[in-house]
Amino acid sequence: MATPHIDAAHGAFAEICLMPGDPLRAKFIADSYLEQVECVTSVRNMFGFTGYYQGRRVSVMGSGMGIPSSAIYYHELMAYYGVETIIRVGTCGATLGAVNLNDIIFAQGACTDSTFNRNRFGGLDYAAIANFELLQIATARAAEYTSQFHVGNIFTTDRFYDADPNLNTLFERYRLLGVDMESAGLYSIAAEHGKRALSILTVSDHLIRGEHASAEQRQVGYQTMLKIALDTCLEL
Repeated sequence: MATPHIDAAHGAFAEICLMPGDPLRAKFIADSYLEQVECVTSVRNMFGFTGYYQGRRVSVMGSGMGIPSSAIYYHELMAYYGVETIIRVGTCGATLGAVNLNDIIFAQGACTDSTFNRNRFGGLDYAAIANFELLQIATARAAEYTSQFHVGNIFTTDRFYDADPNLNTLFERYRLLGVDMESAGLYSIAAEHGKRALSILTVSDHLIRGEHASAEQRQVGYQTMLKIALDTCLEL
């Protein structure tokens, strides 16, 4: 059953998989929130785990940074391991004044500077959007934990450094909520395989105001995001 990047047995993954970028964060989620946890893959130290959250079987696995890395794992999980739903749980930089550090963003859609989707979609622009059912469930759950959340478009970039500073003004004009590096690829891969996907992001930095969350702020925001994501799993 092993694929080039995941050495796991058939049935090792649950139908639902939470995916942070950092494999050590995947381990933290598994150790902190899941019961009867088993490490099911560790190829290249990209750890994947399966366990139970309040009786619901759930997997969690790292994806690495950027579309090229994460797309490998999204594809293999959906195409070969029976994963029906991927919820990305990550961080992003805010690009809108109304968004603050530690807020939660639900990426309804993802614009991008990457050519990844265009290369796979016949040279055309693909509208990378979240699964509506997942979005509905997750935002309803969010209201139980916080009022500091936003739903809308984000921007997925291939460049962490040396991005054009004028883009922030453009993003603000078009009301983009924030910037990440994975969501646009996740949405197109899920669509191709007929699966469900949603990106839930915690704001760790504000790109307009030059603000950065403290370690304590990141921890609080991340825990809120994880509770929303895991409770969403219970309704699927």
